[in-house]
Amino acid sequence: MTSLVIDIGNTLTKIAVFSDNDLLQVQQYQQPGADEINSLLGKYRVEKVISSSVKKEKEPWQLMLEDKFTVVHFNSSIASGINNHYKTPKTLGPDRLAAVIGANHLYPQANNMIIGGGTTITYDYVDAGANYFGGSISPGLKMRYKALNYYTGALPIIEVDEDFNSAYGDDTASAITSGVQNGIKHELTGFIEAYIKTQKAYNIILHGGDSIFFDTLLKNSIFAPYIKNEPYLVLKGLNAAIQKHND
Repeated sequence: MTSLVIDIGNTLTKIAVFSDNDLLQVQQYQQPGADEINSLLGKYRVEKVISSSVKKEKEPWQLMLEDKFTVVHFNSSIASGINNHYKTPKTLGPDRLAAVIGANHLYPQANNMIIGGGTTITYDYVDAGANYFGGSISPGLKMRYKALNYYTGALPIIEVDEDFNSAYGDDTASAITSGVQNGIKHELTGFIEAYIKTQKAYNIILHGGDSIFFDTLLKNSIFAPYIKNEPYLVLKGLNAAIQKHND
């Protein structure tokens, strides 16, 4: 089965084509258009379409797709494969839920901690019995830099410095970098430490645009052997959901 899988996030839209579980192509856009969609449809014989969006309004290209296909709109009611114990499932972000499904699909019968690095940083957990209870949300990497500038009168906008490797800064720019990047590093390790206190066997699955950067932050930590980088985890979770839908 060939599936078109669409993940509309806060910043980027990611569109992928799968043949069963094989990822054939993935593209990401600030704002896709009909031409980009028709190009993919002309290249592959798409049988099913699933879409996940954090936005309420639909773009013209989405309406075009709905004219051609029965588009499955991902939500908690079609999240098969996991036992969702979230108290308010309708308010659970579809990207978080899809990532949990993706983790459980890729690493079944395992305790999986899922860390998403994007506009926000999300922490979620699905156990070996496919039980999901919830997680945590905090500001993302770029959001923290922007907030320091926006909410102060003197602090400048600073770009992410992937080569920064110091415990402190010796000027304003490096102090901001230290605060943001070391802060995230300590947050990551703190959440992971709290998680593993109750787990004997576990995976730490990183995904999202900042997953490689997070992997770098954690590469010298004691958690490194347990880290798995799955940048397309949400797309893979959506694909797993559409494969099981109406089976």
